[in-house]
Amino acid sequence: MDITDFLVTKAEMVNQALVNYLPSKDAKPKTLNEAMHYSVLAGGKRLRPILTLTVANSLFNIEEKKVLPAAVAIEFVHNYSLIHDDLPCMDDDDYRRGRLTNHKVFGDAIAVLAGDALLTYAFDLLTELEEDFTPSQVIQVINEVSQGAGYQGMVGGQVADIIAEGKEIGTKDLEYIHNHKTGALLKASVRSGAILGGASGKELTALTTYATNIGLSFQIVDDILDVVGDEEKLGKDIGSDIGRDKATFPSLYGLERSKKLAKENINEAKEVLQIFGDKAKPLFELADYIIARDY
Repeated sequence: MDITDFLVTKAEMVNQALVNYLPSKDAKPKTLNEAMHYSVLAGGKRLRPILTLTVANSLFNIEEKKVLPAAVAIEFVHNYSLIHDDLPCMDDDDYRRGRLTNHKVFGDAIAVLAGDALLTYAFDLLTELEEDFTPSQVIQVINEVSQGAGYQGMVGGQVADIIAEGKEIGTKDLEYIHNHKTGALLKASVRSGAILGGASGKELTALTTYATNIGLSFQIVDDILDVVGDEEKLGKDIGSDIGRDKATFPSLYGLERSKKLAKENINEAKEVLQIFGDKAKPLFELADYIIARDY
């Protein structure tokens, strides 16, 4: 399979669903709705919802349209985090996906509220899963997304990242930051697809290992790209981590060792997929795609 074509096709499906689920820009409160549209529809790889759809459909033959509420909800959570991460009180970034960040267009207050709206709306969407799945599955997915997004996951990782700025930290602390700030929502994406697919305990364990490893590799590659990436391709400034004295894999391990660690994690991710046979081919390809991003 051609992973590029696969990603484009799946992203188009996700993008249409995002348009369908977002409130009309003409509805009240108009400014808030415009701010939500601005960030959500600004582009992006849509990796998290694609993982949810791919796990459910490719491994467990669940119709994708039934899983879309979960996939869209996870993408809303991801976009909320980006809006908030870009704020002056956080990472203070001016550009995201090649254009001005949300707060640069709508102001800090509306940006905060747009992020809040996307986060809360995500859990509203998750309740729509009850039409096609059991109450137990719906509750489990809500639990996965809330843990992946909250103090046990992404928010906790963001706090640890902020506290670590300007300090020397060890490898375990760095892995904690990356596994939570970036990896937690990726893990929730994979596990949600598995739960909706009716995965067995063994299958869910394997997919959790897969998700943990691709999540860590994804952030390692992001760290590398912040040092050697192409600003035009990335759509944001490079060198921002260095400017804020953030702890990164290149700063602790150097570039070459960081590349090796990312590759090792991807290899482990692919190894655990063996139990699924050929059905896991898209997930194999997605793992390779993560490690192959330009650097």
